[in-house]
Amino acid sequence: MVRNVVSDEEEDVELDEEENEPADAVEDDEEEDDEEGQDEYEKDDFIVDDVEEEPEEEGRADSDEERQRKKKRKKKREAEVLDEDDYELLRDNNVYPQRPKVDTKKFKRLKKARRDADDDRDGVFAEGDGSGKGGPEEKLSRTLFDDDEGQRFEDIAEEEEQMEEEEEVEVGEDDDMADFIVEEEELDEHGVPVRHKKVKKKKSRQSSGASSSALQEAHDIFGDVDELIKLRKQQGLDSNNEWRERRLEDEFEPSVLSEKYMTEKDEQVRLSDIPERMQISEESTSSPPTDEVLIDDESTWIYNQLASGATSLQGVTINKDDIVQFLELHHVQKLDVPFIATYRKEDCSSLLKDPGQLENDYDNQDNDQTPKLKWHKVVWAIQDLDRKWLLLQKRKSALHLYYEKRFDEESRRIYDETRLNLNHHLFKSIIKALEAAESEREVDDVDAKFNLHFPPGELGVDEGQYKRPKRRSQYSICNKAGLWEVASKFGPSAEQLGLTLSLLAMSSALEDAKETPEEMASNFTCAMFETPQAVLKGARHMAAVEISCEPYVRKHIRGVYMEHAVISTAPTPDGNTTIDSFHQFYGVKWLREKPMSEFKDAQWLLIQKAEEEKLLQVTFKLPEKRMELLVNECKELYCSDGVSKSAQLWNEQRQLIVQDALFGFLLPSMEKEARSLLTSKSKRWLLWEYGQGLWNKVSVGPYQRKESDPSDDDAAPRVMACCWGPGKPATTFVMLDSSGEVLDVLSTGSLTLRSQNVDDVQRKKNDQQRVLRFMMDHQPHVVILGAVNLSCTRLKEDMYEIIFKMVEDNPRDVGHDMDELSIVYGDESLPRLYENSRISSDQLPSQPGIVKRAVALGRYLQNPLAMVATLCGPEREILSWKLNPLESFLTPDEKYTMVEQVLVDVTSQVGLDINLAISHEWLFGPLQFISGLGPRKAASLQRSLVRAGAIFTRKDFVTTHSLGKKVFVNAVGFLRVRRSGREEEFYMISGETLETLSEGRIVQATVRRVLPGKAICVLESGLTGILTREDYDDDYRDIHELSERIHEGDVFTCRIKAIDMNRYQANVACKESELRNNRLSQQVQDLDPYYHEDTVNLHSDQEKARKEKELAKKHFKPRMIVHPRFQNITADEAVEVHTF
Repeated sequence: MVRNVVSDEEEDVELDEEENEPADAVEDDEEEDDEEGQDEYEKDDFIVDDVEEEPEEEGRADSDEERQRKKKRKKKREAEVLDEDDYELLRDNNVYPQRPKVDTKKFKRLKKARRDADDDRDGVFAEGDGSGKGGPEEKLSRTLFDDDEGQRFEDIAEEEEQMEEEEEVEVGEDDDMADFIVEEEELDEHGVPVRHKKVKKKKSRQSSGASSSALQEAHDIFGDVDELIKLRKQQGLDSNNEWRERRLEDEFEPSVLSEKYMTEKDEQVRLSDIPERMQISEESTSSPPTDEVLIDDESTWIYNQLASGATSLQGVTINKDDIVQFLELHHVQKLDVPFIATYRKEDCSSLLKDPGQLENDYDNQDNDQTPKLKWHKVVWAIQDLDRKWLLLQKRKSALHLYYEKRFDEESRRIYDETRLNLNHHLFKSIIKALEAAESEREVDDVDAKFNLHFPPGELGVDEGQYKRPKRRSQYSICNKAGLWEVASKFGPSAEQLGLTLSLLAMSSALEDAKETPEEMASNFTCAMFETPQAVLKGARHMAAVEISCEPYVRKHIRGVYMEHAVISTAPTPDGNTTIDSFHQFYGVKWLREKPMSEFKDAQWLLIQKAEEEKLLQVTFKLPEKRMELLVNECKELYCSDGVSKSAQLWNEQRQLIVQDALFGFLLPSMEKEARSLLTSKSKRWLLWEYGQGLWNKVSVGPYQRKESDPSDDDAAPRVMACCWGPGKPATTFVMLDSSGEVLDVLSTGSLTLRSQNVDDVQRKKNDQQRVLRFMMDHQPHVVILGAVNLSCTRLKEDMYEIIFKMVEDNPRDVGHDMDELSIVYGDESLPRLYENSRISSDQLPSQPGIVKRAVALGRYLQNPLAMVATLCGPEREILSWKLNPLESFLTPDEKYTMVEQVLVDVTSQVGLDINLAISHEWLFGPLQFISGLGPRKAASLQRSLVRAGAIFTRKDFVTTHSLGKKVFVNAVGFLRVRRSGREEEFYMISGETLETLSEGRIVQATVRRVLPGKAICVLESGLTGILTREDYDDDYRDIHELSERIHEGDVFTCRIKAIDMNRYQANVACKESELRNNRLSQQVQDLDPYYHEDTVNLHSDQEKARKEKELAKKHFKPRMIVHPRFQNITADEAVEVHTF
């Protein structure tokens, strides 16, 4: 069945259950009598007579006076009721007045009997949630469609409360056809006609802006939305049943909030008065140490790491005290790296040297006037080591707590005194080794030993649940069988062997047991190990595993292996076929016993990749002599010096244990560590190379004009950027002003045509003329051409032809700045990233891609740092910029960490002009790399600065823009706050420029007021002009008062004599001598030193030309001939004309 749709004109019908309204029973007697008669009617087959308004009961006791008083009160109430159109107009404006109750129950509409069924069918529209506040569709419409009116949950609630107080108006008198159709008479079981119940009409409460079709569509989609409405209302209520404010988390996806740095965590970072990058680092490392002892320990560790070659920095002499000073400044005073490198140089001078720069370069730099950018690699390396130290200490602390907890659990479970004492001794040695560990690998060794002797216990499993199958190692099986006692009889413990190998303890004489190994093993046979040989095998395995997990043993073996191990490579059958002399892996195809210490670059990464592709076979090994020395050393320290038969048998077992420990466990694990060490070392080298590539791109200065001073603030060039196009899109020119803003765009579809067709040649000439006019209109300082293919070389030649033609044909129209106009090539790799980035759509909306690319090309020439920093937003488009052929071996996080280091270093030395960035949004890119700031603090500061419009003093960062004291100290030294000078403010307020308003300019002035000795004028720019009596006329002595010559409203031409910028007024003169004086006009432009006017010869030449012209006119008689081809010339001239 198709559901009825309630339109704006239709009425909601709701049954009024009399038992739900007990208050009606105590109404006035007269009103009840009226309702009695109104609810009954007669049926005469077709037409029913009009319902009479007079009461039909005869026992009325009301007098005529009472009836008159009631009618007066009723008329008064009706007069207070607004028209329905008025209420509708108020609702459209979100005003909901309380409507007075009006008695309109006199007239009833007669319905057919089957309407009752329709009422049941449409009940969903009338019942709602039982609160009398309208149907759920109505509430849903308010939620879906009224939000654009700014209406919130609390507004809906208030509206419903107001609407609930309104009376449910029934059908009124305006329905002329209300009584035309009658319903079929209903009879009860006794045959008596059933009286119809009252029907009420609710005023339409449909939300403004939401039609009935929209409500029906919402109902079809969501169905019965009662539960949805209740759930939404419950979500909007807090525990006190009060409407709460909507949070961003309720409106947006977490990924969107994270991308825009709008989460609660980001807000905490913004509000905290600690440099942002420090906060992000401390989230993973915890708070750094501030105690002098801990700082000294860390500085010693960092110094040892630098000295051992843990970083890629070579040939650097570092003072340990400088490391201590750096850590105190960084951890205690919360100073960021750029601030320390710039303003605390004297505290850590040895850390500020560039490893790649020789000493004499520093001497030359001191003598050079031009400052050079420095990449503070050592400081960044120390900060990286500082982070590693903090993570190492955090892990050691966490493991220490876990070991103590696990040891207590194991001690409560063991009742054997011997085993308990052994565990206690093991635990003490483990804790001691943990405290002495100085690297992640050594901590891994300690953790492996602890897990061997104190394996993790099983978690509690509830009764009736299945247990997860547990893998049991051979060592644990032997240990549970009691073979640990046999293993302890073989010789020195693994710890003693490790201390002896590390020369931390002297070897003690080993006493052999009197009984043979098999005799002892026979005492420990069991169901799992039935023979003495099986027992000995299990005990040897336990001893070998314990030796391989001993931290001191592993440290000694690691040192030998990493120093002497050699690597060899050989191609597989597929590799031998694939790798030719031009292949990427050709350089590593055949390597023979190359020592690990000789791998200094990214060569290992190529070997690793080739091995993964199954093109190479890689082998690690120790040289035979070094391997023999290592094995003999271990056997000598582990075996006894006895010569008895029993001693020989025991030594045979010990030798097997050493062989098993070395070749079965230690050397294979050392190979894995060697691979990991080579990978980290190669990636570290590659990361510095990646950073060097980026440094070379961003450390270059903006393009400087040859005649400009690099220190001049106005030296930024006007750039015309050109991107070659194949036709679709066409070759495009974009003109940028000195601030990088787009002035004009020109597309030339035929400029690159090489066809000799007449039409193509003509179209190319037209495009050349358009480019010529484009350049003459905008007068660029430099043209940058994106280099993408060989067609760009021919395009460059065409551009030079246009420039030469422009200089030859229109030399006067070519400005002085274009005398040495040059065309340079530019790399389009970065502009193409900008073209496809989201930030380009925000900065250059509705512009085609090639225009965005050209804009980025020109801006990179003007400000390389700002253009690169623009692509360092949440999307990190900068990571797609290819800076090294092997950068695919680096993860995005590793690359972006290096990008941050480089850009922070460059930005701190270049600085950022805040007021300039406020006017030009794209210059805000480097703000996040300012010392102390980051993407979150920078975004907040940028919004605050844009709202303010300008900043005048650095104190405004604290007072107006809410920078904390520590962040302010870190950042303020790198933010340039350049207040507008008096001259710059004058021209900004007046709207004029030096070219349009300066001394010597001729302007129009309008008289506003005339005084006896001077006249007050207004120039076209709005400035006040002062015209004195002396400057009005050369014969000013004859003028007693200016009011005799000048009147208010007069307009005259005058010359500016002087400008008072403080008062925003100018002194003007209109006397003839001043207007003819050319001295002031020459001061407007910077003339060439060789400029000299030859006025004498000029006047004589002009006079001579005038006389010749007059003489030529005498040679011809004037003839009144009207013909298009007629020329009044001499005979000789006519011959010359007809010869061509």
